[in-house]
Amino acid sequence: MRILVTNDDGIEARGLHALADALRPLGEVVIVAPDRQQSAVGHALTVSEPLRVTPVYAHGQHLGYAVTGTPADCVKLAVTTLLPWRPDVVASGINHGRNTAVNILYSGTVSAATEGTLLGIPSIAFSVDSYDPAAELAAAAAIARGLVELLPTLGLPPGTLLNVNIPALPPERIRGIRITRQGRSLWRDWYERRHDPWGREYFWLAGEYVLADGDPDADDIALTHGYVSITPIHYALTDMVTFERLRHHLATLSVPLSHSLGNAHGEAAQP
Repeated sequence: MRILVTNDDGIEARGLHALADALRPLGEVVIVAPDRQQSAVGHALTVSEPLRVTPVYAHGQHLGYAVTGTPADCVKLAVTTLLPWRPDVVASGINHGRNTAVNILYSGTVSAATEGTLLGIPSIAFSVDSYDPAAELAAAAAIARGLVELLPTLGLPPGTLLNVNIPALPPERIRGIRITRQGRSLWRDWYERRHDPWGREYFWLAGEYVLADGDPDADDIALTHGYVSITPIHYALTDMVTFERLRHHLATLSVPLSHSLGNAHGEAAQP
């Protein structure tokens, strides 16, 4: 198995190397990751400046590459240009901090896996529920190895990836695994008004995370109760229920809408 490992916490992140180490027994592993912290960049791509790549070594062994770009940049560059082979799996993480509910939209970790899926490669994102740089990673690494080994056999449909969140607990304290849905929890955000040493004003994002879901099948709830949360997600954003409802509803308004649009372009109204 050939495995591309990436993240959004940067090439030096402890979670990244824990993931790569856990996956090496499964086959050939190469790291292509941002050269710096890239949390919460979502699925951004670099289009206004060049990407620069630096080989990374440890103990005389080539581990992969550091890229001056986003997590999605790393995956796209690796798969289309940088690597001499096409990965069988893209594994992103292990991120420090949960990527559940609304966090999925902001997450560079999840977006890296999404980019793998866009490129037709089975992909999976891993996050541990702690921002502590010294957080417990043994359980997350073991779970990652097991799931990556299984991933090609799971029959995920095109466009679907797995988003996995693991409690920051010793393996013996994890209560089990739940297949979950994206929850409804959210951030209550605000910006702190501050001043630099020269008196110039700036703003710093702050907020609190609100658990707004009681469903045990929601990702946040399962994780909070000590379970590993595995959520199948996809990037198809169309609300098909509303699509069908609007198509039916607006069909009856086609003449009035055409009439209004004609007037908006300066055309004479029909009698």
